Amino acid sequence: MSALDAAFAVVVGEEGGYGADPRDPGNWTGGQVGAGVLRGTKFGISAAAYPTLDIEALTLADAQAIYRRDYWDRVAGDDLPPPVALLTFDAAVNQGPERAARWLQLAAGVAADGIIGPETLAAVHAADVLDLLAGIAWERDCAYHAAADWTVYGHGWVRRLAQVLALACVYDDPGGAPYLLHPGRVG
Repeated sequence: MSALDAAFAVVVGEEGGYGADPRDPGNWTGGQVGAGVLRGTKFGISAAAYPTLDIEALTLADAQAIYRRDYWDRVAGDDLPPPVALLTFDAAVNQGPERAARWLQLAAGVAADGIIGPETLAAVHAADVLDLLAGIAWERDCAYHAAADWTVYGHGWVRRLAQVLALACVYDDPGGAPYLLHPGRVG
């Protein structure tokens, strides 16, 4: 199983199937409650982001192709340590790839321009994986608490973050050992 396949399984599990909550601006083709057509969200693919897509008819394979192109590749998922890729990818799907990239950059201590390039990747690979995960999680949590619709969706957002963070902390490399087992960190 590739790192993308493993991360996709986690993220799509968090996103779930079809829903059309009229209070969620992402479910509207205009990106605002009441703007455009209420087409909903399926597998995390929203009408706001893809206003011409038939959301309800979306297949899991369609969703994975979109996730690869618009989220995984935009956060350089193939170039990140798998646990970091998982948390960054989940942030990209949930809060946008540019924000996810900036949070990764802040956690890695580089300029947060939202574009993951050689400098970011070098800093990520020089950093401790658990420190990166903690930094990304902190930035996401702060953004959730500052969101206007925190009172409506906040509990679910924080639950999702906690679950994905916990999985990232014990994430198995598709060909190796759990990443939690860093020398000096466990035991």
